Amino acid sequence: MAAPTLFLTMLGLRVCAPETSASAKPANARASSRVTANRPPAAAFAPVDAPPPQQLLMPVTGVDPAQLRDNFSETRGGNRSHAAIDILAPRDTPVVAVADGKVAKLWKSVPGGITIYQFDASGSYCYYYAHLERYARGLEEGASLRRGEVIGYVGTSGNAPRDTPHLHFAVYRLTSERRWWEGEPLNPFPLLGGVATSARD
Repeated sequence: MAAPTLFLTMLGLRVCAPETSASAKPANARASSRVTANRPPAAAFAPVDAPPPQQLLMPVTGVDPAQLRDNFSETRGGNRSHAAIDILAPRDTPVVAVADGKVAKLWKSVPGGITIYQFDASGSYCYYYAHLERYARGLEEGASLRRGEVIGYVGTSGNAPRDTPHLHFAVYRLTSERRWWEGEPLNPFPLLGGVATSARD
């Protein structure tokens, strides 16, 4: 059976509330019309065959991995999987690239607000940053990124609660088509050095 596909307009862009606007879907996404409210369609293309991503840099400066909470499998808006983790931090805290790569897409939508899609250097994985307050000055699509480079700032854009600034961060394995809105979600928690609650006791 084909690996599950996640349209990134559903991944994270709807972290705090169900999708409410068609503008959240990419206009050039041919398969986007098949997306249902709670369940993404099966993958039309298999994920690329690539080794798992290496340990990623913490995307929010000043956050210790021990502070992370694994909410990847939590539900949002009924039975929709979160498929990402939320990293809480004060508004305007710098957000940095978790690995070398390039800016695949700068996207603004009602649910996700100000977002960045970054492809890794191999073109196998995409890193998704949402609910930003703003982009870093000069950030452009297609620009090369270095691990640790500031790309934006923590905020509450989109449907994030205004009193809870945070970064919604997701990782997904791209399909052979390498479309920025489509892929197989991976849990970012262990990739960022998160420690399971049971291991802390």
